[in-house]
Amino acid sequence: MREVYADHAATTRVVPEALAAMAPFLGAAFGNASSAHRRGEAAREVVEEARASVAMLIGALPEEIVFTATGSEANNLALKGVMFGLDHGRASGRRRLVISAIEHPSVLETARHLESRGFPLTVLPVGPDGLMDPECVARALRDDVALVSVMWVNNEVGTIQPVREIAALAHAAGALFHCDAVQAAGRLPIAVAELGADLLSLAGHKLGGPPGAAALHVRRRLRLVPLVHGGQQERSRRAGTEDLAALAGLGAVAARAQRRLAAGEPARLGALGERLLAGLLAACPQTRLNGDATRRVPVIVNLCFSGVDGEALLHELDREGISVSTGSACSAARPGPSHVLTAMGLPPADAHASVRFSLGEGNDEADIDWILEATPAAVARLRAMNDPGVRCSA
Repeated sequence: MREVYADHAATTRVVPEALAAMAPFLGAAFGNASSAHRRGEAAREVVEEARASVAMLIGALPEEIVFTATGSEANNLALKGVMFGLDHGRASGRRRLVISAIEHPSVLETARHLESRGFPLTVLPVGPDGLMDPECVARALRDDVALVSVMWVNNEVGTIQPVREIAALAHAAGALFHCDAVQAAGRLPIAVAELGADLLSLAGHKLGGPPGAAALHVRRRLRLVPLVHGGQQERSRRAGTEDLAALAGLGAVAARAQRRLAAGEPARLGALGERLLAGLLAACPQTRLNGDATRRVPVIVNLCFSGVDGEALLHELDREGISVSTGSACSAARPGPSHVLTAMGLPPADAHASVRFSLGEGNDEADIDWILEATPAAVARLRAMNDPGVRCSA
């Protein structure tokens, strides 16, 4: 049976370059980067080389990079670090946080936690295409807004938000801008200055690196209250001994991602995604794309298969060796429909009928052939067991 991994938006295989970079630090080359001896100095060099690689990938300065364990931690540090650091907030009245309704749970739940601590929260809607309207953002930017946080590429439907325009609006209103770029890194070119991001999150395991290594870009001279106290690591912004192996892997895949962007790898994968989308829409009647057809990364294909339970289709495809998802990996254990799809206006039945295919390195034409062969048959089997009159809403 052919094995096809089509869940790259959840995580990716650790690539050989990362494994090779990590291997020495899982054995003889151990060390604590805070130690003053030669082994400590060697460890510090590894950390700073990784920092420089991540900075180069996003067009930042090395001192603007704060290492974290996960993208979720980076998002938490961005929101809590800024909002708790508002020493002028009470006097100026700037204590409000603005986010979109389709942010990753690590932003949504952090924002709700901050709201419970007395920080006003505005959650902005998106249209049925999953896109934010900059005019809606502009109307929300009153003089009490401290921070706007918007995801660049949505992890469930792949929509690309107009983040440059939103960042400019935030700055014009006197607010800071945070961008969750976890799904954008490695797929889109990133230059934080051009983007206008004061803070930007990314995660190594979406790039072929190990889980446990991520980063937050923090613009110079921006005050950030740490989540973890107890040490001077990361310029006192995150205490704790660095994971040398994980950071070596992160540095390796950051440099690799930059090379692959320059070589046009996203275009190759995007062509596979467009072929997958066109093939599934043609082979599976009563199926539609969730999200905008053009303003999206084509490697994320989220489809509503009417009359089908998405979870059942996931398991049918898994039996055929095809790994897909019904939404965010961070929300997989939660009951109920996707908050992203319901925020886009899908009825619960349509949200439950939706499945996400996400392509990445290692996928090829033969993988698409197998998905296009196995999926229509699985959909037909499941529809035969359900009410044939069920349709996806227009």
